[in-house]
Amino acid sequence: MASREASKPAVRRATSAPVRYRIVAAHPKAHCFEVRCDVAYPDPAGQLFTLPAWVPGSYMIREFAKHIVEIRAASGGRRVKLAKLDKHTWRAEPCLKPLTLVYIVYAWDLSVRAAHLDESHGFFNGTSVFLRVAGREREPHIVDIVAPRGAKVRGWRIATALPELAAKRHGFGTYRAANYDELIDHPVEMGNFILERFDACGVPHEIAITGQIAKLDVARLVLDLKTICTAQLRFFESQPDQARGKESSSPDAPFLRYVFLATAVGEGHGGLEHRASTALLFSRDSLPVVGQAESSGAYRNFLGLVSHEYFHSWNVKRIKPAAFAPYDLGRENPTSLLWIFEGFTSYYDALFLVRTGRLTREQYLESLAKTITEVLSGSGRKKQSVAESSFDAWIKY
Repeated sequence: MASREASKPAVRRATSAPVRYRIVAAHPKAHCFEVRCDVAYPDPAGQLFTLPAWVPGSYMIREFAKHIVEIRAASGGRRVKLAKLDKHTWRAEPCLKPLTLVYIVYAWDLSVRAAHLDESHGFFNGTSVFLRVAGREREPHIVDIVAPRGAKVRGWRIATALPELAAKRHGFGTYRAANYDELIDHPVEMGNFILERFDACGVPHEIAITGQIAKLDVARLVLDLKTICTAQLRFFESQPDQARGKESSSPDAPFLRYVFLATAVGEGHGGLEHRASTALLFSRDSLPVVGQAESSGAYRNFLGLVSHEYFHSWNVKRIKPAAFAPYDLGRENPTSLLWIFEGFTSYYDALFLVRTGRLTREQYLESLAKTITEVLSGSGRKKQSVAESSFDAWIKY
């Protein structure tokens, strides 16, 4: 006869829990973020951690792991050995208790692709700062964004489309993501930025502007962004109103909220799309100023950048080649279709400006003629097809 003790059902050890991160602008003068990653149930064979080699939307190997300047691990109050397996992968020795990884990321890349930190602001893409916990990618990810200390960084706030868990909107605190891919697709800006809001087809939008802008014409900027976003939402998402046979005036959007993270610099131009936000870098004289009657060429270029990155919310983020489903962030993901994803987007970014009256017909045709002239003046079209050029984008632009 079996004993009562033997008849008890076996107790299973839990193996699943959210992956938790803590990131703080620990040393703004030294341009360093400190990141902590907690894994409740590490792989008993030795937990692997990997940092992406590139960021989706920027098709070049960036080797973000080169910016990790210190890294250590601990479990149960004791040090855990880490072995570096390749350029961006570490393995912690086997341990039975929760595992904590702490590392320092040097952040001095003033671009839309990586991370930048000083006493004026902080910015990061998740691909630059969040090591992937192998085997846990599909589990929920939680990140605590901690306010930095010091008089010069007092009053900083947060701009991101990452959903809040235990944080107020624009405040430091705890944010959440459904999985690792979602975590790294929401860049974060922190600092004393200008913040403006508007609705497009009922969807809340924000623009956070970092940098000194003299006499910024806020009303004009917000109106232009609202007009462009509304036009694109209706272009992609409008459905016929069955009852009235008309287009719906309130189309569905692929995001609940959208955020433009805009950084004004002395000279620069670039953008990087994300699922519910975009990072923009541009020269500060690109924005409209109070009393400026006509749009400058620089401002029209800025609106073109906005239009381009917003269009990517559908073309690339929702409509993507099989090579990007899912992304392999450890190596190149070659595809012959970038001419569609970037080329079509470039075509439509200017077209939406003229359709919404942000460009005159003459300005649009002049811009189009310039592009055609540049293409016909070069010899590249005689050496590569656009499909071949797409495939080689990883090694030559």
